[in-house]
Amino acid sequence: MGMAQTASIRPVSVEEYLKGELASDARHEYVNGEVFAMVGGTKAHNAIAGNLFALLHTCLRGGSCRPYMSDVKVRVRTGQDDRFYYPDLLVSCTRQEASAYYTEAPVLIAEVLSASTERHDRAEKFYQYRKLESLQEYVLVAQDLMRVEVYRRATGWDLELYGEGDRFRLETADLELAVDELYDRVEWETNAEHQ
Repeated sequence: MGMAQTASIRPVSVEEYLKGELASDARHEYVNGEVFAMVGGTKAHNAIAGNLFALLHTCLRGGSCRPYMSDVKVRVRTGQDDRFYYPDLLVSCTRQEASAYYTEAPVLIAEVLSASTERHDRAEKFYQYRKLESLQEYVLVAQDLMRVEVYRRATGWDLELYGEGDRFRLETADLELAVDELYDRVEWETNAEHQ
């Protein structure tokens, strides 16, 4: 999901933001007092995120870690910097969270890229997410071709690139996946028309 460039006029407190999100029909991200509306996604985006969630959910069932889809926020707080983002998918292994609506300790974050979000997901969000000591893996999944990028703290966030026919491992979930599984039932023509 992308972030629209419409910000609030006056700085909004974290408390106001969180209260507003509970009453809002739309989702918003928060960056140091500014609130940005999120834009909708495509069917392909939804199918890819859903496929990854289903695979992780099955793998993690009964364990201490749980996957969450795009309605759970990630809070990144360092010094005076305070941000809330809605990743497409995250995995948290923390039982006692400070909030039912966000986590500050994800071990894995995945974003499905689109033309409107790719730059933001690769730059600002990746930079901010790496500040979370808990984060071990960051996954970027293209929606216009079979391309998965995996970045791991253990390798200094070096790129691991996978394509059609490849398999890759998510260490945090102890799960090996085929790239093709992520793209099951993705409607490529519809996706290409609306990028």
